[in-house]
Amino acid sequence: MGRPRTFNPDDALEAALTLFWRKGYDATSYTDLVSATGVERPALYSAFGNKDALFLRALAHYDAHYADYVRDALQQGTARAVAERFLLGAVALNTRYPDRLGCLGITGALAASEASELAMQALIDWRARGLAALQARFEKARDEGDLPAHEDSHALASYLLAVAHGIAVQAKAGFSKETLEKVARQALRSWPVAPAPAKSAV
Repeated sequence: MGRPRTFNPDDALEAALTLFWRKGYDATSYTDLVSATGVERPALYSAFGNKDALFLRALAHYDAHYADYVRDALQQGTARAVAERFLLGAVALNTRYPDRLGCLGITGALAASEASELAMQALIDWRARGLAALQARFEKARDEGDLPAHEDSHALASYLLAVAHGIAVQAKAGFSKETLEKVARQALRSWPVAPAPAKSAV
């Protein structure tokens, strides 16, 4: 009796992520995943579980190793710098790999069916966490006087995500990095700026 074939789980997870990223959840079958990872079905199932479980692992891997530009953006010193780093980071990631253009968080959910409910809810929750983090950062900026006092932090965060999602779709459609950087900078031109402090009378 031969020894079971061994494999590197990290390599298999990366291969699965690449496939989900390129094709989306619905269009990816478990047979596709077996082929892409090079791991026999029983071993793949033993290591990661069913398609839903593997997708959740792939999403967590994507968040930790590819979407780190979001965490970097949140650490920037001003709200304007947060927005710029966020949008340009999205452009960079969405156009970096010719074989998987766009964003897993958007591509993974396009043309989803009812059978994809668990994966789709995971993506909804993932995007909601990003929205909440941006909103909290803009609330802090408003409290510190970096944004005008009347600005709606939820609307600002939602606006950034809407632009980023559009960038992801356009990247998937083949728009160039240079074009999408121009789109990002066009969006930043309308970014609100807190009024300068009034000068005291001499």
